[in-house]
Amino acid sequence: MGVDQCGRPGIGGWFRVLAAGVVLLSAMTSRSGAQSVNGAPPPQLASAYPAERPASAAYPLPFDRGAVALWQSLRKLRTRASLIMIVAHPDDEDGGMLTYESRGQGADTTLLTLNRGEGGQNVMSSDYWDQLGLVRTQELLAADEYYGVHQYFSRVADFGFSKTIEESMKTWGHDRVLYDAVRVVRMTRPLVVTSSFTGNVSDGHGQHQVSGAIAQEVFKAAADPNVFPDQIKAGLQPWAPLKVYARVPFARTGDKGIYDSATGHWEPIRYRNYVEGTYIEGVPSATVSIPEGQYDPMLGRSYFQLAREGLGQQKSQNGGIAVPQFRPVSTGYHLYASRVSSPLPPQEEGFFTGIDTSLVGIADYAAPGERQPWRDRLSGLNKLVEQAIAKFDPADPAKVAPLLASGIAKSDALLSAIADSRLDAAAKYNMTHEIAIKRREFNDALQQALGIQVLATVTNSTAPGDSAGQPTSQTVIPDQTFRVNLHLANQGSQQVTVAATNIISHGGAGWKTTLESSGSGTAGRGALDAGDALDQFATVTVPDGAEPTRPYFSRSNVEQSYYDIDDQRYLNDPLAPYPLTAEVAYSYNGVTVLAASTVQTVRRLADRAPDYEPLLVAPAISLTVKPEAGIIPLNSTTFNLNVTLHSSVKGRAEGVLHLDLPKGWESKPSQASFQMAADGEEQIVEFEVTPMSVQARRYDIRAVAEYKGAKYNEGFQIVGYGGLRPYPFYRPAVYRTTGVDVKVAPALRIGYIMGTGDDVPGSVEDLGVHPTLLSAQDVISGDLSQYDAIVVGIRAYAARPDLKSANDRLLTYVSQGGVVIVQYQTGEYDHNYAPYPLTLSGDAEKVVEEDGEVSILAADDPVFSWPNNISVADFSGWIEERGHGFMRSWYPHYVALTEMHDVGQEPQQGGLLYARYGKGVYVYSSFAFFRQMPEGVPGAFRIFANLISIGKNPSFRGGSVASP
Repeated sequence: MGVDQCGRPGIGGWFRVLAAGVVLLSAMTSRSGAQSVNGAPPPQLASAYPAERPASAAYPLPFDRGAVALWQSLRKLRTRASLIMIVAHPDDEDGGMLTYESRGQGADTTLLTLNRGEGGQNVMSSDYWDQLGLVRTQELLAADEYYGVHQYFSRVADFGFSKTIEESMKTWGHDRVLYDAVRVVRMTRPLVVTSSFTGNVSDGHGQHQVSGAIAQEVFKAAADPNVFPDQIKAGLQPWAPLKVYARVPFARTGDKGIYDSATGHWEPIRYRNYVEGTYIEGVPSATVSIPEGQYDPMLGRSYFQLAREGLGQQKSQNGGIAVPQFRPVSTGYHLYASRVSSPLPPQEEGFFTGIDTSLVGIADYAAPGERQPWRDRLSGLNKLVEQAIAKFDPADPAKVAPLLASGIAKSDALLSAIADSRLDAAAKYNMTHEIAIKRREFNDALQQALGIQVLATVTNSTAPGDSAGQPTSQTVIPDQTFRVNLHLANQGSQQVTVAATNIISHGGAGWKTTLESSGSGTAGRGALDAGDALDQFATVTVPDGAEPTRPYFSRSNVEQSYYDIDDQRYLNDPLAPYPLTAEVAYSYNGVTVLAASTVQTVRRLADRAPDYEPLLVAPAISLTVKPEAGIIPLNSTTFNLNVTLHSSVKGRAEGVLHLDLPKGWESKPSQASFQMAADGEEQIVEFEVTPMSVQARRYDIRAVAEYKGAKYNEGFQIVGYGGLRPYPFYRPAVYRTTGVDVKVAPALRIGYIMGTGDDVPGSVEDLGVHPTLLSAQDVISGDLSQYDAIVVGIRAYAARPDLKSANDRLLTYVSQGGVVIVQYQTGEYDHNYAPYPLTLSGDAEKVVEEDGEVSILAADDPVFSWPNNISVADFSGWIEERGHGFMRSWYPHYVALTEMHDVGQEPQQGGLLYARYGKGVYVYSSFAFFRQMPEGVPGAFRIFANLISIGKNPSFRGGSVASP
């Protein structure tokens, strides 16, 4: 069981028995770009053996090991049921349904998630935008291990909250989304398509609606060879799923209709059927009810509980969720279209009612007159599975091993017979596809029955077994030689014979390895007795031109709503494969079984046991400039720019660093030397940059390092947080800055209360202001009077208990002459924390059209006139949104400064409010400064400069101050 990091490849992955002996070529398909480290790319062979890429984790989850895993594999072997769920974001999936179908019913289950959630927020780490997309990808892959599904993604990116399906379709491009959905359906060939959403207003927002609509559209589109014919030319075949369902919506209905929470409008209670082009009047009824809360005694919990454990791995949005107590849980799905020939009852028993999901049903791909011989063969295969189920003994899993070995032999014979038959091309394609899945499942089941385990780790040791738990570097660099320990354990009761071992590269040609002899014969071959283990070392050399481990997708800026695919081999996969896989071919009862493991490294932290993490290829020198973007006030004479160098060299690294500057600009130093003594060491080099004649335009400054004759101008950071599998994110070492006419009051002292994390404090440095981050102790008992203004970060009232308990101290600070600026908050703020009542009331309003019209309600108001004259021009060039958490109502003590709204939305004046309170000023702003300022949006800096300058604004102090 378990899930690999990249889903199931198509028909492919090959090894054969040659006259000279068993030679393992590769378990990967041609689209993976796999190379045997010892030779040329593996050839395309006549018989297929499908094998998923090995899981990224060193060990499967506990319920995917041993007898429990074997029982679930036997469930899968007895059915050809398959389904796909299509959703918009990570965490949109109905995990309970997926777990029930995959683990409970044995269905081959796939999840297609349209985007990676990069437009959301992050309560776990400081990763945003595309870094957050990688975090949420890894979170979803961790959740998938609980669900037991294959994972795919489309290429579109989350561009933030979208209120309508029309906006989302326009932003993403209808055909771009449909193309990827059709491709994944043609690859995985599910009998049933499902979705969490319906494509209608009750879905919550526009991106959800797109996923619901596409799930229905793909039902027809994937079957039509004239739709995206380039996919057919590339080798895929049309596929016609037999049914399409969507979850019964959680609709808030009333006399006014359905409430659309995204727009705040009431709409007619009618649902579009995108397959038939018709409408359903009223809320769709449940055609089938999925018993997600059903208890599984082998798993020791219900499918719903297990799925919630998986959903709890997705922490970045809310910190994780609790696993509920056991209780009955069912979820209804409505059938939108069917190709099933027999009449279906109004209430179906399950998704596959009316579909022959038996192994014998695979024969129905053949023409009616050709089916019987295939039915006979498949009946024999099915008989083996039923015998194995009847004989299954959790105390002795190996009892079924001979039957599973026979299943492998019969599957291989079937695949060969299909290849040699006169079946038409479509029948050959589909029968091969389904039997190849069974071949893989037999392989997995036999491995579980035998208790065979493979673990491959980078090691610094020279003696077998000594490397367990010893820390290693997580990275290797081009031209480095290192050692891998391949540990093969026979934990079961049956002897096996090791046929071959190998190291497979997914990082291009040129990798070299030397396999050393082991205790079981030359190059790891020979008998491996029950209860025994062997360790084999390999010496591996990374080629000089090896590419770093990185996402196969990228985009030029966060406003681009989709990723460019930098390596087409991996289109729709979650990630490119990790660099190296160790593979072992062993024989049992006359069949060859393949076991594989992603090569791991060992990381040891002070507060936890050693962690295994996949090996990564990294550049020798990595350099980053942070922040990525900012501004330069037009009157600036100098500013500082810090460049962080990171060495992955296993030893001493020396070189030089310089900045590529705009013409006429200078830096001190003009060139800096660096010396780092060991792998993982970092050094920060500070440059003082002197600009020349700064204009109101963009400037790019690139950092370049030279080491051993090579130049480096990009860097990586490992995204994620403790407990989540890390992954590298690369960016050019470029500082994007814009000349801006901006002023700020002199000598400002600013306190900043961080909320759920943002980069605004770093951006404020561009204004020449150096905020002090306030701890809980500072908020509760510190001297607040020393600050000219205190800024409260986004969602701080949800994340900072100290802020809630010390709120009266903030109000006292304001009344005595201070300035508090509260950035957007969620419902937790709706408890009279402000000096006069403000109301968010439930779903706070959002203005998501970043280019929408803005009106200044009081152009001469002192907040907007000093030290910068704010106009509508300052709202140009914003990204993703105007803001979240617009106030719905407020006391007349507050002054509203702006009005803005999305198309069809009521005017929103609650985006920037302020009130005088005692001697000071209290400000609430819903504006998305946390998105605009780190991206260097000029107007956001000018507005923020005015807000933090209020305490020295002459109009609020009744006197004059020095000109800023």
